[in-house]
Amino acid sequence: MIRDRDGLLLTVRKRGTQRFMLPGGKPEPGESAVRTAVRECAEEVGLAVDEADLYEWGRFRSAAANEAGCDVIATVFECALIEDDVSPAAEIDEVRWLNVNGCSMPDDLAPLVIEHVIPALRLRGHDS
Repeated sequence: MIRDRDGLLLTVRKRGTQRFMLPGGKPEPGESAVRTAVRECAEEVGLAVDEADLYEWGRFRSAAANEAGCDVIATVFECALIEDDVSPAAEIDEVRWLNVNGCSMPDDLAPLVIEHVIPALRLRGHDS
């Protein structure tokens, strides 16, 4: 979960798909979840993240955005606020910054983002 200094959430859309999701992916054999997050940020959006800059938010289960009938179990990390530029790389076709406090959400978001990430960010925003 990457946010910019204005609190916007980075979402990405993979080539050949319709839904926007958090940057990330499956671990390589023997790779930890945090190491996967570091690697995927670099591969997908060109962002160099240090493991020490990541805070584990938790593990969540949702319907997979691009694989009908499958679930995804995701370990979600929060990254320190970034000021670096990001751009689509590898299998990412498009990046989009999302205002999670907006009145309405786009209808092309992945279930994980809709069901877990946005509600948690909104709740946390009210606690601040």
